[in-house]
Amino acid sequence: MKTLSRRAALAADPAIGAGNVLATVIAHGADLDGPGLTFDTAVDHFPAEHPLTLGELDDRVQARTAWLRAHGIGRRDVVAVWATEAADVVLSFLALTRVGAIPALLNGKMAPAIAEEYIRRLRVTGVLADAAHRDLLHEAPILAEPKELGTGNPADAPEHYRHHQDDPVVITHTSGTTGVPKAVLHSHKTLYAALKHLLTMPQAQGTGRILNALPIPHTATVLMVNQVLGNRAEMLLLSSQDAPTVLRQIERWKPEGVYGFAVTWAGLAREDLSKHDLDSVRMWFNTGDCAHEPHIRKLVAVGSRETVGREGRVKVKGSHFIDGLGSSEMGHNGFHITHTIDSDHYGRCIGRPYQFAEAAVLDADGNELPAGQVGLLGFRSPSVSPGYWNDSVNTYKFRLNGWFLTGDLAYADDTGHYFHLDRIPDAVAGFDGPQLFTSMSEERILAALPEVLDCTVVIVQEDGKFLTDVLLELVPEADPALDRSAQIHQAVGDEVAATIRRISAIGEDDVPVTVTGKVRKVALRQERLAGVTS
Repeated sequence: MKTLSRRAALAADPAIGAGNVLATVIAHGADLDGPGLTFDTAVDHFPAEHPLTLGELDDRVQARTAWLRAHGIGRRDVVAVWATEAADVVLSFLALTRVGAIPALLNGKMAPAIAEEYIRRLRVTGVLADAAHRDLLHEAPILAEPKELGTGNPADAPEHYRHHQDDPVVITHTSGTTGVPKAVLHSHKTLYAALKHLLTMPQAQGTGRILNALPIPHTATVLMVNQVLGNRAEMLLLSSQDAPTVLRQIERWKPEGVYGFAVTWAGLAREDLSKHDLDSVRMWFNTGDCAHEPHIRKLVAVGSRETVGREGRVKVKGSHFIDGLGSSEMGHNGFHITHTIDSDHYGRCIGRPYQFAEAAVLDADGNELPAGQVGLLGFRSPSVSPGYWNDSVNTYKFRLNGWFLTGDLAYADDTGHYFHLDRIPDAVAGFDGPQLFTSMSEERILAALPEVLDCTVVIVQEDGKFLTDVLLELVPEADPALDRSAQIHQAVGDEVAATIRRISAIGEDDVPVTVTGKVRKVALRQERLAGVTS
């Protein structure tokens, strides 16, 4: 079956969803010797970076399915997976959904005390924890290490659980910027809704061979696994997403597309990319927080892409960067905008919503605001999570007048493009009064001062006044003692400039971040209110 007709057949299959893509692709006649998945560590008897065929991948999942059934795991059992290696997380997810269980995927960097509390709130049947994590848990019921599941006999695997479209298939978590992360539930239908739409579209340039530098337990990686299986593409999944690892794997593995979070692009932008062979990359895809202009510009200057003109398809210098805004709750990037070396549409523009989604800027009562007016970002899509597991309070707290509230402040222009200003907890902004945005201020500082590699802006309130601290990570050759206040005041605008009390040069590791690399501004605000400053 040709690729186009096979993708169309998958899109038209009423039973397909996030819990059965591997089995459905095989049922539709995909070549078992074709691409499955590639992991950066060993999988059972296969060495690291062995490209598992579709048949080999299915066999290894069936082995784990047999182990789970033999140990009494089945329909609606919630099983937490706390591990570092990509293979442990992804293969456990695929096997657990086959028996109708609900995998709850935890980031390996989560602090043990927070992980224990998070698992307790899930009310799990058991936990699959690797050797590095199982001894960190004192009360959670440990089932096994994920690798043990590979000892099952594939021939003993039960028949694939038949999912209803509303069945829960995975629980992922938010970044936890304010404490214990929220447990985001996705159903068989919601987590495949965007992919089903994409299957009806031409396959995008750069999606034939993908390097996955997304956090492995994140919703985005679950999406990517299902996307590449449906597209019959190749993908190498990285257990670590630090810049040196990503650069090394780009040079060795020669991907066409690289998928990651904003923190990965910031890390790559710190490197001298001219010293690396990045010619294979046609496309960088960002999800989560939108990326900063200087980081994007450095990435689109390398790699190559194809353009179509009078002379047909021509390969030109410089890659694509697809930016947007996404979250675990949104189920897929909600917005998209494409940058090239010639782009000039920055300013934290996140583009337009995907065709399967709707967006609006809302006031506090859920009324839609006109173009140019700042408000709450509302999102509506079949991909949106049904809610937070065991947490009805937060599930309904983030719903307003039929919209899911993303937690962001934004505005739209007259052309329907959306612009991201800040996360609500990090800004000082109402419908009246001061308009102080930390993310937009960071964007403007980075664009105005080339010697700034990265920037963090924090606003605190003391004695009834708003005070802003600016933390600058500088290029190695920059003078940290140089007074940059005039440039920064001009960049951020008068309203923010009037609140700046301190501008500091910091090191790369001086800013607290979450397990997915987001800056924990709540922790920085607490430090500054307590008088602890860099």
